[in-house]
Amino acid sequence: MSNNLFNIKTTYFHNSSETDSRLFMLFFLLMIFVFGIRSVVAQPPAGYYDPANGLTGQSLKTALHNIIKNHTIRSYDQLWTDFQSTDIKGNGKVWDMYSNTNYTFITNQCGEYTNEGDCFNREHSFPASWFGGEVSPMYTDLFHVFPTDGYVNNIHGNLPFAVVGTANYTSTNGSKRGNCVTTGYSGTVFEPADEYKGDFARTLLYMATRYENLIANWYLNDPHADVVLMNNNFPVYESWYLNMLGVWHLADPVSAKEIARNNAVYALQNNRNPFIDHPEFVYSIWGVGGSLADEPVNHATAFSGHTITLTWSDAIGVSLPDAYLVRMSATGFGDIALPADGVAVGDDANNKNIAYGTQKAVFGNLTPGQVYYFKIFPYRNNGGAIDYKTDGAVQQISLIAR
Repeated sequence: MSNNLFNIKTTYFHNSSETDSRLFMLFFLLMIFVFGIRSVVAQPPAGYYDPANGLTGQSLKTALHNIIKNHTIRSYDQLWTDFQSTDIKGNGKVWDMYSNTNYTFITNQCGEYTNEGDCFNREHSFPASWFGGEVSPMYTDLFHVFPTDGYVNNIHGNLPFAVVGTANYTSTNGSKRGNCVTTGYSGTVFEPADEYKGDFARTLLYMATRYENLIANWYLNDPHADVVLMNNNFPVYESWYLNMLGVWHLADPVSAKEIARNNAVYALQNNRNPFIDHPEFVYSIWGVGGSLADEPVNHATAFSGHTITLTWSDAIGVSLPDAYLVRMSATGFGDIALPADGVAVGDDANNKNIAYGTQKAVFGNLTPGQVYYFKIFPYRNNGGAIDYKTDGAVQQISLIAR
C-alpha cells in the first residue's frame, strides 16, 4: 500500500511548491482517516456491552439479546460476496469448516454436486428447518451461515451436532455423521472436526441469545429441533445438549479465525457474537463452560479408614483437584464404576463429593460386620465440564463396618 501511495505522489505532486506539499498532506491525512475508520469498524464500540455489566443468568442473556438484536439484514445472494470477507483463508481460498477442499470464491459456488470437493454452498449450521425455513432475519444471519462443501453440508442436513460413535461418513477434515454417543441422545448426529467444535458451540449459543424472543416455539418445526430445543427462551437447549456445548466451548477456545470473522460480520450486520468477545458469558449465563483446567496430576495418598470414616492426604502437583468423588460398594472393587468426564455424580449412600482440603469422608447406615469397598477419584471443574482422574493407580481400600 505504501508503494502505491508514493507512486501517486510522484505522478500527481510533481512540483515541490508549497501548494503541492499541502495537497499531498491533505491526501495523506485522508488516507489515515479512511484506514482509521476501517480499524475502528473491526472492534465493538466503547460501551457496547455496558448494559450487561454485573448481570448473570437469564438477565445477562436478555441484556445481550437487546444489544445484538435488530442487526442489518443481508440478502441471501449477498452472502456469496460477504463470505469473501468473513471466511477467507490466508491463501485467499474459502475457509470451509466441513472439508479440506481449497475452494475459490465465486468460481466454485454450487451448482450441482455428487461428491465432496465438487463445490461450496451456504450452510445453515443451525438448520433452517429448525426456525421454519426461509424466514428473515434468521435465514441470512451470517453468524450461523458459513460457506461449506455442498456434499458435506447435505450430509449434515438438519441433524443435531453431537459426538459420533460409529461414523457412516467422514469428510476430509474429520467431520462425521453417525450414531450419537453423547449422553442424553442416541439418534443420528453430525460431529464437526475438533478444531471447530467451539466455533459451532458459540454459534448455537448466539442463536439462543439473538433470537430469544422467537426461539421458544421452534422445537415444533422439526423433529430434530425437538431433540435439542426446549419450549422456552431460557435455557433454550435441553440439558444434555447444553452440557455438550459447554464442553466444546472449553475444549476449543476462541481462535484468531473467530475473532476476525466476528469483526468482519460486525462490519456487515452491525452486531456481534458476544460469546466470542466474552467467552466467560457462557458460564455466567448457563453455568456450563467454566474455566478449563487439566485433570489433577496425582491421586490422593495414605487412603485409610476406621469403620465408616475414611481419611487421606490431598493430591499434590501443579494441577490440584477441586474435590474428590469417593465411591462405595458392598460387593467388591470391581463393582465400583469409573466416573465419566462431563457427567457429575451426586451425593447418595454410595457416593460422596468431598471438597479439596477436607481429607475425610463419612459413610453411614452400614451393616456391622459387613465388608465395604471404597475408591477415591480426584476431579476438576463441575457439571458438564467435570474432569475426573481415572488413570494410574486409583486409591482403594476395604473396611469392615462396626
